Amino acid sequence: MTAERRVLLIIGGGIAAYKSLELIRLLAKETIRARAILTQAGAQFVTPLSVAALTEDKVYSQVFDLTDESEMGHIELSRSADLVVVAPATADLMAKAANGLANDLASTALLATDKPVLYAPAMNVRMWDHAATQRNVARLRQDGARFVGPDEGPMACGEFGYGRMAEPPAIRDAVLALLRDGPLKGKRAIVTAGPTVEAIDPVRFISNRSSGKQGFAIAKALSDLGAEVTLVSGPVALSDPEGVTVVRVESAQEMLNACKAALPADAAICVAAVADWRPQNSADQKIKKDKTGAPPSIALTENPDILATLSAMKKNRPALVVGFAAETNDVEAHARAKIAKKGCDWIVANDVSGDVMGGGENEVLVISKAGAEAWPRMPKDAVAARLAQKIAEALAAPKPRRP
Repeated sequence: MTAERRVLLIIGGGIAAYKSLELIRLLAKETIRARAILTQAGAQFVTPLSVAALTEDKVYSQVFDLTDESEMGHIELSRSADLVVVAPATADLMAKAANGLANDLASTALLATDKPVLYAPAMNVRMWDHAATQRNVARLRQDGARFVGPDEGPMACGEFGYGRMAEPPAIRDAVLALLRDGPLKGKRAIVTAGPTVEAIDPVRFISNRSSGKQGFAIAKALSDLGAEVTLVSGPVALSDPEGVTVVRVESAQEMLNACKAALPADAAICVAAVADWRPQNSADQKIKKDKTGAPPSIALTENPDILATLSAMKKNRPALVVGFAAETNDVEAHARAKIAKKGCDWIVANDVSGDVMGGGENEVLVISKAGAEAWPRMPKDAVAARLAQKIAEALAAPKPRRP
């Protein structure tokens, strides 16, 4: 990372604003210099003096500062940086940006910038879940904005849920990923990983043995090549890869919703082992044995097909959609049938009858319209690196027009 890298940090109003001070310090350790816009609300939580001391620069707050505006300061501020980071990104700031409003320095800079924007949302869980906020987030994503967080946990208001601002190290990693050079810089990818969990009752569920290791490795490999990656993961015992936005889900429907929310994207790599079926009705209470001791009858219904749904999209279909086929026999035949049925561009097939699920190695067959490539058994990290490079080459190649 060069010493010339610059970030414009917009500090919104919220209790999480104190984390922005730690973020400035972490960025400085990476030789990334931050300049700060402190909103009027943000100044209720951190002082201009504290921000100025850490940035070693003037703190900007007023759009009508005559000295700065004589040189069109809001334009210069928004374009002199390599990246704009909004942390904390309040519901109000995101609403203004999504709707093109510009009534203060922060919103004016966001409207005037020609650089990537990274939002770190922070708000009450009800505000985050509100339909208006979700519409604004979707609009910002469509406009090319990036997001890190929010995290789930207890909040200052006493409630629990999603809405906590991502921790400073996670935001720093997202900044580093966006500033990283590589063949996938400027590209966005969605990766699904792990199993899904389909509830039978509050205690029991339908799932599978997927560890998520291959999907997590692919997400990291894509990020290492410069891509902005959203990893949608079912329940796994793995740490979040650095520089990757991770969305934790349980059911197939939640995974599909998270994938749609992460669009648009240049590539979607569906590695997750999604349950084909779920109970038609999930019991509210633990199902007890009856007097006869006979097992209960559980009616199943089909889960949404995430790979087929993404492949068939008329709007926002990723340029490259890659599926995985976990098979126990006739691997190539089943994979070829799957690529035709799902409408995806590639299928990565593997035999999981041995120690692949939960293990550290994989042996895959990559199938596309151009043919099939059999890769030797290798560590999952190596499979991920090779696949990420192949994805980078495919996205760089001229695209044939779809009929």
